[in-house]
Amino acid sequence: MLKLLLTCEHGGNSIPPAYRALFEGHDALLATHRGYDIGALDLFNHLKDLTPDSFFAVESRLLVELNRSVGQEDLFSGITGKLTEEEKNVLLQKHYYPFRNQVEQVVQGHMAAGNQVLHVAVHSFTPELNGEIRQADIGLLYDPERGPEHLFCSDWKKALELEAPEFQVRYNYPYLGTADGFPTYLRHKFDASQYGGIELEVNQKYAQEAHRQWHRLKVVLRKTLRSTFEKHSQGFAAQQPLTP
Repeated sequence: MLKLLLTCEHGGNSIPPAYRALFEGHDALLATHRGYDIGALDLFNHLKDLTPDSFFAVESRLLVELNRSVGQEDLFSGITGKLTEEEKNVLLQKHYYPFRNQVEQVVQGHMAAGNQVLHVAVHSFTPELNGEIRQADIGLLYDPERGPEHLFCSDWKKALELEAPEFQVRYNYPYLGTADGFPTYLRHKFDASQYGGIELEVNQKYAQEAHRQWHRLKVVLRKTLRSTFEKHSQGFAAQQPLTP
């Protein structure tokens, strides 16, 4: 049986008391897309009752990047990167591993029960980066070499375009689904017959500006995720890659 898992790694921009002095004077930075994924937690909360397996974090990504693997250069920000190795390890033990480990344990539990897992990690992206306007409303990030992920995203995109053709949906945009991230890490732990990882990326302009369209976008994403999941709930692992 296929089980749905939802996560939101960048839900907020809070800083734990032990690190507030380190972030003094950085309030403006914390309020930007560099501090958290604007709108992601709101969207996650709209989706979370689709499954009992949902996890979110509200500490800023500038504290430690939950969507990066240990050893990656951007695991720590320019602010926390100045900590000693011992201090960084304490930060990982308190604010990184607890989130990642509980999610991984849920996946392992489903594997032990003979189930498969579809993991949707809820994120958002800034409308403009380094002078470039992002040309998408919704991004579906996945590994093209993993057939079940490919097929799920294909069906989800079709459902979105049928339900709400006004929103532009793109695959592996504005980032590649195979870049380092929590789903990529979990793909290395579990094969395609056990685990599928998709990162849902939504343009922050809707959460920031267009309130009526933001509500519609959340409703459409929930409806289409539910219907696509129900379609794939049987035989997920047996599906084959699409022909290029």
